[in-house]
Amino acid sequence: MPADFSAVIAATAQWLLRAYPPAGGVFDAALAEAQARQAATVAAWLRYPTTLDSSLLGMLGPGGSARLDWVTGVDTGMDTGMDTAATEEETAWRTWVDEVVASWAATLLADGELAAAAVAAVAGSEHADGLAFDFRRLTHPDDRDRQAAALLRHPDLLAPVAELHRDQLDARLGRHSAEAA
Repeated sequence: MPADFSAVIAATAQWLLRAYPPAGGVFDAALAEAQARQAATVAAWLRYPTTLDSSLLGMLGPGGSARLDWVTGVDTGMDTGMDTAATEEETAWRTWVDEVVASWAATLLADGELAAAAVAAVAGSEHADGLAFDFRRLTHPDDRDRQAAALLRHPDLLAPVAELHRDQLDARLGRHSAEAA
């Protein structure tokens, strides 16, 4: 997997965690991060199903988090009057956020049935070829996982982001959206 592809997954997971922070301390943060990374990974594998797709992503770039920040009201710290160079350096990772991947990941976090279908869909992908992977925290979160990521899994809170590209995810998985039904 190209390094740029993993940067997109990491940045998108980071964005999700900042927009929907974990409930408690370090253990909750680790559990929430595992869930966000699993969701971003599955979403990215679905969005960019081949190595060629992920390589093109690395060349063209993912687009950044600006629209997501606006939709959720996330404060990026860019208008704080701080030193511009320091602020840009601290938020440069936001340029690697992929809006569609974030939207799909939010949808998967909010809908366990859809998450299971998505994991099944990527099981035979080029990205999963030869890998033993476990997306259990995404598809079958236990009570501790849910508690740690209460905001990250709350369907009402995720809705503005999830709905941005839900129809595309449904189409990719061969499902019909609720609006079309």
